[in-house]
Amino acid sequence: MRRPALLAAAVTTAASLLLAGCGDDSSDTASSSSSASASADSDLKGTVTVFAAASLTESFTTLGKQFEEAHPGVTVKFNFAASSALAESIGQGAPADVFASASTKNMDAVVADGDAGDSKNFAQNTMEIAVPPDNPGKVAALADLSKPNLKIALCQEQVPCGATAKKVLDKAKITVKPKTLGADVKSVLTTVSLGEVDAGIVYKTDVQAAGAKVKGIEIPADQNASTAYPIATLKDAPNADGAKAFVDYVLGADGTKVLEAAGFTAP
Repeated sequence: MRRPALLAAAVTTAASLLLAGCGDDSSDTASSSSSASASADSDLKGTVTVFAAASLTESFTTLGKQFEEAHPGVTVKFNFAASSALAESIGQGAPADVFASASTKNMDAVVADGDAGDSKNFAQNTMEIAVPPDNPGKVAALADLSKPNLKIALCQEQVPCGATAKKVLDKAKITVKPKTLGADVKSVLTTVSLGEVDAGIVYKTDVQAAGAKVKGIEIPADQNASTAYPIATLKDAPNADGAKAFVDYVLGADGTKVLEAAGFTAP
């Protein structure tokens, strides 16, 4: 008894297919373009190894997960450390696909050695004072860091966060004798959060990422200093296609959104 209904459905389906076949070329082009895009995405496979500045840990971890979701055949592996140390490792032949530095100086060195091509700045960061949540040293301003009774942590001067902190102190004409010199910004932040020192100068984004573990004290704009973050694919990248795609992702709208949410500003 359901044959008439089935026959009608078949006729309707046939008519729909006929009309679709008579459609304009734009729909075919759009469909073809979509298929090509999907095919291009599926072509990305393997591991993309990214050497990135320690201050990019939280934001790049998020971007890595998003990139993997967009490209199911790809796994992103990170090596987070001081930009100067990463640049040295690259120069010694460490296998990597992408380098994201917290300093143009370190990136320029990698490019000059022929290990990377052109780089592009994708973010900028400024400095901030970090103190333990209860602020035992009663630090209220940059000038307080010169008090002899305070224990201060800074990054080593060859590390971007140390070089930028030095610019801040020089602009403010303040002399600080640090108790410790960290290998990267995360080590300085850890020292502060554990209460081993009264204060440290770190990136604004790291204070934000630490949440309640530390308290941030802003540095006035006329005394503050910033650093640019460049990114590049490496010349001998084992996964050149994946490297290019990841760099494009960081430079694109998705990358900008995550970086701005982390406290970075436009380059």
